[in-house]
Amino acid sequence: MRFKLIIAFVEDTKTDTVLDAARSAGATGATVINNARGEGLNQKTTFFGLTLEVQKDVLLFVVEEHLSRHILETINTVGEFDEESGQGIAIQIDIEDAVGVAHQVETLTKVVEDEL
Repeated sequence: MRFKLIIAFVEDTKTDTVLDAARSAGATGATVINNARGEGLNQKTTFFGLTLEVQKDVLLFVVEEHLSRHILETINTVGEFDEESGQGIAIQIDIEDAVGVAHQVETLTKVVEDEL
């Protein structure tokens, strides 16, 4: 079984919504890294030298490769990434090898067989 890593940078107010949607789309879990910050095309606004910015969370999903595109698109829709600049981004990359996922393989095998 092959896996992909989906990395999503989302506004902290949308983290739980994105997590729930990803799980509904086939993700079996996630790791959340809180309080990340980034800068896009436009620099953040400052007020008396203090940066006014929304906190971002980084969500890491190890997902089965046949389910990854659907999960990625679901994250995009729920996170509203294409609606307005600065809402967040999500990417997926191949995982060459993974350990600690054996407990998920049995469940995922049935899901993927049903999808195919």
